[in-house]
Amino acid sequence: MGENAPDPLAEAMNRLWEKHLRQMQERVAMLRRAAENLAKGTLSSAEQQQAAAEAHKLAGVLGTFGLKEGTELAREAEALYESSLDRTGASRLTAIGDRLHAMMDSRISAQTPVSPKQLDS
Repeated sequence: MGENAPDPLAEAMNRLWEKHLRQMQERVAMLRRAAENLAKGTLSSAEQQQAAAEAHKLAGVLGTFGLKEGTELAREAEALYESSLDRTGASRLTAIGDRLHAMMDSRISAQTPVSPKQLDS
């Protein structure tokens, strides 16, 4: 392997990231909607439970992709959604959702696409 050869593990992780990206984005969007509804006072208990479950799933998957801060934030969101929430928690949950969204966007921007020619060399 030459110096410019792609790292097979990194490439596999990038493919997994791309495969699961939409689902992760949907989970973050759900967390953000739940935070908005909490701020408005319209968060249902079913939506709160779903937000906790989505945060739990995100915590696991983000760690897989090396986003330790994302895992920690998702765990915090999960704990908050599992607690007795009031509107004061909405600002923290909104901040967590925004940060998770930004982290995923920066991970997308940092990816270097690999052409099929690079894989053949």
